[in-house]
Amino acid sequence: MQSQFRNRISAGFTLLMFGFMYLPLSVLAFYSFNQAPNSAQWTGFTLSWYIKFFQDSRILSALRDSLLVASLATVIAAVIGTLLAIGLAKYQFFGKKLFQGAAYLPLIIPDIAIAVATLVFLAVIAVPLSLWTIVAAHVVFCLAYIALVVSTRLVNLDPHLEEAALDLGATPMQSLVMVLLPQLMPAIVSGCLLAFVLSMDDFLIASFTAGGGITTLPMEIFSRIRTSVRPDMNALSVVLLVISGGLALLAEGIRYQGEKKRFT
Repeated sequence: MQSQFRNRISAGFTLLMFGFMYLPLSVLAFYSFNQAPNSAQWTGFTLSWYIKFFQDSRILSALRDSLLVASLATVIAAVIGTLLAIGLAKYQFFGKKLFQGAAYLPLIIPDIAIAVATLVFLAVIAVPLSLWTIVAAHVVFCLAYIALVVSTRLVNLDPHLEEAALDLGATPMQSLVMVLLPQLMPAIVSGCLLAFVLSMDDFLIASFTAGGGITTLPMEIFSRIRTSVRPDMNALSVVLLVISGGLALLAEGIRYQGEKKRFT
């Protein structure tokens, strides 16, 4: 009897937790099909809002800027983050623990602090705000996520494979490129997908570091919903949710397959 009661309590708590997490998203998706311009009142089903934002030049321009920023930031962070993780895992040097903590600090620092600090730094060194300043700011937190994902993979790798390659005459660079990186590739791809999604979804840091004429997709959405929430913005948000969720699942699937191959 007590066991059944505990099971019911656990099931109820689980339903409450998932309802709290996903009910607002369900409401957003529901009203994205609302025919009325006023999203607070349901008048009928339509797909016109999904078609409308694809024909909006401002939305397409903001999407182009977001894709460019996310792609550049992810590529740069992938290189730096992977080398950072490898260096911290394989080399010993003075202050390593302190440097390791500083490298992962962007994971816990509030976005507003990173945004303000980046803006002040750019003002001090007299760098004008542009698309490249957004990329630089996004690289800061993207490389921390990629380095973290890659470092977890490095912990579980067999170090004797690299030693065997060196014993067989490979140079350290050949060992890195031909032995280590192929083993790390699932983690690198997974971290890149995660970083890409985070960069695409970022609003706060981008809004502080964007130059004139540069508008990312989250910035464009925010500028339109300050006065009222419209169904076309609901539809755009649903599309972003689906794409972000799909990329996150893909990243987790790649990471899982990489871990699975390690044990087989």
